[in-house]
Amino acid sequence: MAKSALLKSSLAKKYWMAFTGLFLCLFLVGHLFGNLQLLIPVGEGARDQFNEYALFMTTNPAVKVLSYLTYLSIIFHAIDGILLTINNRKARPQGYVSFKPSTNSMWSSRNMGILGTVILAFIIVHMAMFWGQMKFGGLDDTIYTTANGEQVEDLYTLTIKTFQDAQYGLLWAIAYAVAMIAIAFHLSHGFSSGFQSLGINHPKYNGFIRKFGLAFAILIPLAFAVIPFYIHFVLEKI
Repeated sequence: MAKSALLKSSLAKKYWMAFTGLFLCLFLVGHLFGNLQLLIPVGEGARDQFNEYALFMTTNPAVKVLSYLTYLSIIFHAIDGILLTINNRKARPQGYVSFKPSTNSMWSSRNMGILGTVILAFIIVHMAMFWGQMKFGGLDDTIYTTANGEQVEDLYTLTIKTFQDAQYGLLWAIAYAVAMIAIAFHLSHGFSSGFQSLGINHPKYNGFIRKFGLAFAILIPLAFAVIPFYIHFVLEKI
């Protein structure tokens, strides 16, 4: 019965969406702190620091468990989002289209499926360009020894050169920013709705959750979006 409910119940799908969505919010914060190291001037040990961070994130057993949990969360979140969108459209009366939904809901809440698809496409490209290169090839000729004597793959140089590339670097930065805008809109609705789906809903703190969620939805993607433009326009060329 529990298995059937998990697969068929819209309520169960909403719980999955809430848990995985809020977990991914935590992942975004951690990932941002790691990426902010890319803003360190080239001559101040930025290469060693970022690559040692990347090595730790891919080899530490506890972090690897969290990484696999993150991958599963992304998959579950994406699948549940698609299923919820399909179920909601099937359940919606045909006459509903004659009304103006914009008067009752935010644009982001009505287009979570589209936003999620854009974000999923970004994640696939992002993983292929950076994580995929690091794990499955492309960096063999850039393995070097850090100041601590560790041999690491030079993910730092790959990242910097991608966004500093004279022909495509700015285009990659713009594409990255577009993806961050999609994430911002997705979070502007998803953050507070995740708490509501879990039953954390009370007049005393609903206002705080909405305001905190809106701030989170703006500041976190904005910080991510600044990084590639800083690399392209400000950071010393390598």
